[in-house]
Amino acid sequence: MNKSVFHCLLQLIGLLCGAVVIAGNALAGVTVLAGATLFDGSGAHPLPDAVVIVRDDRIVDVGPARRVSFPAGSVVTDLRGKWIIPGLIDAHVHFFQSGGLYTRPDVIDLRHIRPYASEIATIRQQLPATLARYIASGVTSVVDLAGPAWSYDLRELAAVPATSPRVALAGPALAPELRPGLDGDNAPAVVVRTPEQARRAVQELAARRPDLLKIWFAPSPDMDLEREFLWVYAAIDEAHRCGLRVAVHATKLKIAREMVLAGADILVHSIDDGIIEPELLSRMRARGVLYIPTLSVGRRYAEVLGQQLVLSPFEQAMGDSDVIASFDDLRWISRGRANRRNVPDNQIANENLLRVNRAGIRIAAGSDAGNIGSLHGPGLHHELELMVEAGLTPAQVLLSATCGGAAVMGRGNELGRLQPDMLADLLVLDANPLADIRNTRRIVMVMKGGQVMRCDPQALPGGCPE
Repeated sequence: MNKSVFHCLLQLIGLLCGAVVIAGNALAGVTVLAGATLFDGSGAHPLPDAVVIVRDDRIVDVGPARRVSFPAGSVVTDLRGKWIIPGLIDAHVHFFQSGGLYTRPDVIDLRHIRPYASEIATIRQQLPATLARYIASGVTSVVDLAGPAWSYDLRELAAVPATSPRVALAGPALAPELRPGLDGDNAPAVVVRTPEQARRAVQELAARRPDLLKIWFAPSPDMDLEREFLWVYAAIDEAHRCGLRVAVHATKLKIAREMVLAGADILVHSIDDGIIEPELLSRMRARGVLYIPTLSVGRRYAEVLGQQLVLSPFEQAMGDSDVIASFDDLRWISRGRANRRNVPDNQIANENLLRVNRAGIRIAAGSDAGNIGSLHGPGLHHELELMVEAGLTPAQVLLSATCGGAAVMGRGNELGRLQPDMLADLLVLDANPLADIRNTRRIVMVMKGGQVMRCDPQALPGGCPE
C-alpha cells in the first residue's frame, strides 16, 4: 500500500480527537448490547430498553430487556441513553469520481490544469481510504452504480473487513453516448445504439457477475427517443434473462414512464420536469420499482461551481481534506470572480418524492457521492437532511437508508433490519435520530458483521466492547 494512503487510513481511524478505535470483539463469542432505544428498520415503533444479542456476524436475539436473557459469559455493553439503528446504506455512489473539482471534465473541463489521467490515478490510489471513510461515517454498505471496468477491483478491496463497507456494484453502465472527457480506458459506460448491441453488451457484462445493471440514459436533444427506447427494452429484457436487476438514470417524466414500461427495477435520480401522474405511480408500485431521489447532487454542483458551498462540521471531519481543498481552486481559476449559480430548489423533485412515498413505493437514499461536491462517506447524511426538508419524516428517511438500501443491493433478507438471523450491521448513536435526522452524525459505535469497527470509549459508560 502507498505510504500516503497508509497514513491517511491511520489518520481516518484516529478521527474524533483520537477517540475512534478499531477493535475486534471476539467473533467466536457473544456480545450483548443492552439498554438503548432500538429503531430496528422494520417500520415498527422504537423499542426502549432494548437488548441486541450478537453471535459471530449475526443477530441471534433482539427484544425488550424484560424478555431477552443474557447468555452466560457474554460481553455486555451498557448503552443506556443511546440509540441503536441499522448500519446506513448509501444506495448510489461512484467510486471512479473523487467528489473534487477535477473529477468531471464533462461538467467543468480543467484538464489543462490537472490531467484526467492524474485524477483517476489518485482516485484509485486512495480507494482504501475512501472505503474507510464510509465506515467512519456510519455507512456500512454502499452501491456503486456505474464505473469503469477497473471498478470490479472494489470487490477485492471490500473484502478487507476491518476498514471497508459491504459493496455492491454495477460495473460499466450502458449509454447512448459518452460525454466528452469520460471516454477512453476510464469510460464508466459502454455505448449501445441498437437492440443487438444492447443484448451483446449485457451478456458481456453479466459474465463479470455484477450485482445489478445500470443504464445511464441521458440522450442528447437531437437523438430520436423512440429509437433509443428500442435498445433499452432489449437491454432490460436481456438483463432479466441473465438474472440481473436494472437501474436506470431517468430524470425526465417521459423517460421514466418508458423505463418502467420496459421493466426497469430501479429509477435513479428524481423526476424533476413534471409531477408524476397516478397511473405511473400505480405501475411503479405494482412492479415493485425502487426510487432513489439523490436530492443533494444537483445542489452540491451549484454550490461548488458558484463558490457558495458550506459544509457541515461532520462533512469537514469525515470528508477527504484534499478533495475539500480543491473547491477553493475556483477562486484563482476564475481570478476571484464568483460564478454565481442558481441552487436548484428541488420543488418538483420534492413533490414527486412525497407522491412516491404516499403511493407506497419503496424509497432508497443515495448521495451520488463522487460527483463534484458530493463527498464519499458523509455525503449520505446531507442527503438524509434534504429528504426531511422535502417533507418525509425522519423515520421514513431512516427506512430509506436502511431497508430501502438493502433492497437496492438485493440483500433485504440479511441487511437493513435488526432482527434475528440478520447480519449484525448497526450504529449506536448518542441522540434520537427521530427527533432530528442530523443525529445520525452523532455516532458512538459502528458494528459491521458483529465486529466493532469504530467506537468512542468516552461516550460509553463502560467503554468499548473488547
